[in-house]
Amino acid sequence: MEAARLPSTAGKFVVVGGGIAGVTCAEQLAIHFPSEDILLVTASPVIKAVTNFKQVSRVLEEFDVEEQPNTMLENRFPNIKVIESGVKQLKSEEHCILTEDGNQHVYKKLCLCAGAKPKLICEGNPYVLGIRDTDSAQEFQKQLTKAKRIMIIGNGGIALELVYEIEGCEVIWVIKDKAIGNTFFDAGAAEFLTSKLIAEKPEGKIAHRRTRYTTEGRKKEARTKGDAANVGSALGPDWHEGLNLKGTKEFSHKIHIETMCEVKKIYLQEEFRISKKKSLTFPRDHNNQSVSTDKEIWPVYVELTNEKIYGCDFIVSATGVTPNIEPFLCGNNFDLGEDGGLKVNNHMHTSLPDIYAAGDICTASWEPSPVWQQMRLWTQARQMGWYAAKCMAAATLGDSIDMDFSFELFAHVTKFFNYKVVLLGKYNAQGLGSDHELMLRCTKGQEYVKVVMQNGRMMGAVLIGETDLEETFENLILNQMNLSAYGEDLLDPDIDIEDYFD
Repeated sequence: MEAARLPSTAGKFVVVGGGIAGVTCAEQLAIHFPSEDILLVTASPVIKAVTNFKQVSRVLEEFDVEEQPNTMLENRFPNIKVIESGVKQLKSEEHCILTEDGNQHVYKKLCLCAGAKPKLICEGNPYVLGIRDTDSAQEFQKQLTKAKRIMIIGNGGIALELVYEIEGCEVIWVIKDKAIGNTFFDAGAAEFLTSKLIAEKPEGKIAHRRTRYTTEGRKKEARTKGDAANVGSALGPDWHEGLNLKGTKEFSHKIHIETMCEVKKIYLQEEFRISKKKSLTFPRDHNNQSVSTDKEIWPVYVELTNEKIYGCDFIVSATGVTPNIEPFLCGNNFDLGEDGGLKVNNHMHTSLPDIYAAGDICTASWEPSPVWQQMRLWTQARQMGWYAAKCMAAATLGDSIDMDFSFELFAHVTKFFNYKVVLLGKYNAQGLGSDHELMLRCTKGQEYVKVVMQNGRMMGAVLIGETDLEETFENLILNQMNLSAYGEDLLDPDIDIEDYFD
């Protein structure tokens, strides 16, 4: 039993955060050290557990995420003790944390997995809603039953999903990029998907011919009114299954996209009346540019940086997240990344002794593989939590450890607009400059395949639809084989590419 080799330092393994990274880390530590107590400190009564895990290929994985009561984790692992309390202060010099409930816990190794908070476009405005967890998704549905028009700000996964799911309500979608879904796609993929938005949705959901990829969605941003502050973990892309997202009017999609702009100012009804400004009606006809002044009186008005003003019932803020580092900063000199996360090295270790971090709270600060990048996604939260536990165990036992294989290649599978979406490597040519070329294959309404090539080698790919190319492409990116000889044949649907590269 390797647990016997443990040095007898005071303190326990302590993990902070009940999301995917924290729970995965605690579980792994519990397996490594069956006779040690592992403390999991979480402000929420529920934790996020990974279920139905499937390794689809060497790097791609699928899993569901389930909210479970803390007791279920303690039942599965008798040596995990869950402490339901927020962290008040970290005293790194003394190797202990103080929790809101007034207790002190001494650690020998600590892993911070406190996730990220939504960046709300405007704090404390009752008409600005954020969506982050199942509670706020339900709150959102209540609001929607009365809504005639809403505005969605943001261009990540949650905005994409919302826009597709909402029916019977006018939607003004404000994005700062040229094309939708910029975090995930280029303009071509966006165009492929948008054509589906404009088509009326078929009656009744098509039966899903897919495993439910319930969890690889972006960390979903945002939170309900009031401040359910740091409670409630993020959603996966199927959070809206089973919620009836219909507004008041009986029509399907009415979406108007305002690109290349952001919110300049938000007015409440009375402020707007005093300002004497004019708001616009919903643009009905794209050919007719003369947009009239809106006679309707709305609860809230939004002025955009392109000078347009629209009234609406409420605003959904889906503009990304910031690492939740606040509780740990006071008195501790952490190195922080440019995105505000705790910097970690290739062993998930922060700049302070015996403190590790994983998931959305951390910023990967090692020299990454040329085809990997950090994105705050559920898949990465699971991988980082798992690897952090391995590193904590190795450091405790004096073993050496290699970087986990999942950091060799960025790989992510999710679902948008009911299409399966696989992203591999530098799928958007991130950081490749102008020195790359793209190859495309697109069958309208069926599939979209894009490959990013550099010097004859495949660096990334986007696969939308049931393409069955993910394993082949994953291998081609990993082995960096020179593919110049194949030219355009690489994507010829009549050539079975898998036969070439098995």
